[in-house]
Amino acid sequence: MLAKLNSVAVIGLKPQLVDVEVDVSNGKPDFFIVGLGDAAIQEAKLRIRLAIKNCNFSYPYLKKIVVNLAPADLKKEGPAFDLAMATGVLINELGLNLNLNDSLFIGELSLEGNLRHTSGILPAVIFAKEKGFKKIYIPWINAQEASLIDGIEIYTVRNLIELVEHLTGQDLIEPSKASQILNYSEPENEVDMAYITGQELAKRALEIAASGGHNVLLSGPPGSGKTLLAKAMSSILPKMTFNEVLEVTKIYSVAGLLHHDYPLITQRPFRSPHHTASGISLIGGGRIPRPGEISLAHRGVLFLDEFPEFPRQVLENLRQPLEDGVINISRVSGTLSYPARFILVAAQNPCPCGFASDSERHCTCSPGNIIRYQQKISGPIIDRIDMQIEVPRLKFEQLTAEKVAEPSSEIRKRVEVAREIQRNRFVNSAVLYNSEMRPQDIKEFCRVDADGSELLKVAVNQFHLSGRGYHRILKLARTIADLEQCANIKAGHLAEALQYRFNK
Repeated sequence: MLAKLNSVAVIGLKPQLVDVEVDVSNGKPDFFIVGLGDAAIQEAKLRIRLAIKNCNFSYPYLKKIVVNLAPADLKKEGPAFDLAMATGVLINELGLNLNLNDSLFIGELSLEGNLRHTSGILPAVIFAKEKGFKKIYIPWINAQEASLIDGIEIYTVRNLIELVEHLTGQDLIEPSKASQILNYSEPENEVDMAYITGQELAKRALEIAASGGHNVLLSGPPGSGKTLLAKAMSSILPKMTFNEVLEVTKIYSVAGLLHHDYPLITQRPFRSPHHTASGISLIGGGRIPRPGEISLAHRGVLFLDEFPEFPRQVLENLRQPLEDGVINISRVSGTLSYPARFILVAAQNPCPCGFASDSERHCTCSPGNIIRYQQKISGPIIDRIDMQIEVPRLKFEQLTAEKVAEPSSEIRKRVEVAREIQRNRFVNSAVLYNSEMRPQDIKEFCRVDADGSELLKVAVNQFHLSGRGYHRILKLARTIADLEQCANIKAGHLAEALQYRFNK
């Protein structure tokens, strides 16, 4: 008897349909799984046999079991096919006559026959809906993750007994109700702008960066507050939209990083990898490809402290994602793409000892050492950073000031207004923020007057701006104008943008 079921393989963030064909017949007793499965799939033989036995179902010990995962040339990884394969064996053993063409099965089995938490459920549910499946069977522990999607019947299963009783009509499982109403809470941040004294220029730069999604480089002596400012960046970012929650949760679902108790990412990510991080951990990939730090920071902040201490080759990997907002990972087995739209906040000392820009401490570095230190960051990477901000040492009066600065909640209100302007501007485009504008968008939305054109001409000639640098100045000026709710870019907006670009 042959049973046919549907499952899904999540390759990168793109699921692909997998036909699970289970044949149980007379012959030499054995269990074969074909279809280019990895070790975790081959080990499913033991999981399925013991799961069926421990659920008190009969197992066809004296028969030949062949499972085919089609298409056979698609490499398949992980234990997510357990549920489909076990269901196929049970259909054969119990002699069930079921039409499951409209259903999709995904889930890992324990030896007790229970369903375990499985990675990649959210993209699988979205895929099932897009492909016209009416039902999907998933582990009960993934219910909240899957409930973001409506328009498909989601059955959350605890164990094989519950599934068989549902399929035979003995005890039906109620489909989970979709819930797109997310209980947003105020961002939980360790640092609030109100408790960072001084550094008004840096705070202003971070407000602009948060409003338009621009990249920032903070440079200053040790202890000047660079790391504190970077951590406070998350406190002024606006709440995530529903589509952004979907995007980020999909990435964390595939990476297996969702929390069991609250498996939704509703607050913007803040990722801070150590400077010893490898290129693969930063951009993604590996033997079993997984999203890297730049994708885990999607729609949030990627903070690279001690920027020049990262290996140069690791930083060079950031070129494409900083420009395109996506990382393409090519391997012999295929090419994967992960989204990587993040705000880069980098922090560095001006020299190896850290005091080259300090007015109160003497720098002990030779000019050659300073040059070599600064050259660890290549020109193309610097060209992709919109703002370079000097963070000076704070005076005693600033450190001991009792006056509380403007809180993050007030800054966030202005950021949200600026982002709403951008959402309305790009309502019919895939672009969300000013930093993502394409050349045609810049030409349409970044018009400048005669004074602004003259200022740009001087800047291009004096600073030898590249085409990318010229466009980034316009994008930055557009964000500054949005914060002031100005329809047109004025010369003052361009002057401020140029100040941030060439502050060092």
